[in-house]
Amino acid sequence: MYTYDTMVEALNGLKTRGYTLNFNIRQDHLACEDHDLYWHPEEFEIVEVHRFEGMTNPDDQSILYAIESTDGQKGVFVSAYGVYSDPVSDELMKKIHLSH
Repeated sequence: MYTYDTMVEALNGLKTRGYTLNFNIRQDHLACEDHDLYWHPEEFEIVEVHRFEGMTNPDDQSILYAIESTDGQKGVFVSAYGVYSDPVSDELMKKIHLSH
């Protein structure tokens, strides 16, 4: 398991391991509009999760997901958690199988 101290360090580390796509949540699926790619929960897995808190504000919380699709695409999704989490993101994430 990889561990990182900062979000930037994690993003750079994942990028060197092939996680080059940037995903967004679109209602019931993940999307990478830059490459016209879309996946529903059964078409991808979260393979790593990294949580970070802001240095000066503990409410500044984010979570980084390393994601692999069933067709071999790799990317990341960054979301807030805690007070600022997006309810749509939470609903979609509940449907996703977390690999260990």
